[in-house]
Amino acid sequence: MAHEGNVHDQNSGAPRGGVYDWYQRGVKLLNDGSPAAAAALLERAAAAQPDSRSILEALARAQFNSRHYAEAAESFRQIVDANPTEDYAYFGLGLSLWRTGDVEGAQEPLAIAVAMRPDDRNYVSALRSVRATLKAREEM
Repeated sequence: MAHEGNVHDQNSGAPRGGVYDWYQRGVKLLNDGSPAAAAALLERAAAAQPDSRSILEALARAQFNSRHYAEAAESFRQIVDANPTEDYAYFGLGLSLWRTGDVEGAQEPLAIAVAMRPDDRNYVSALRSVRATLKAREEM
């Protein structure tokens, strides 16, 4: 494990490098199975460049994979609000809401993702599962 001096600027406590470096390292951490560490780095990158869709998407994925579903939902919602044509962000928003227990709230973003990409089996499967859960609740 690298010691802190190799990763952070010792004067400011900020990670070494610029925003793009933080993004690249965050994505690598995420891909290497360290979503919590990735989220910490990507949060800093997102704060520095709040309009970057790629940073925000990587952050949302890291938050989701580290089981911070409410935070992931908020990050995915920011992407959807800024660009309503992002089917993956609708999918991520729906899954995040579902994981927070908001099954009803998950239905609409998942339905939008399916409408945008009806051929995506992951989208279709998630929407079917949410609808089945809602139907089962109604029948109770």
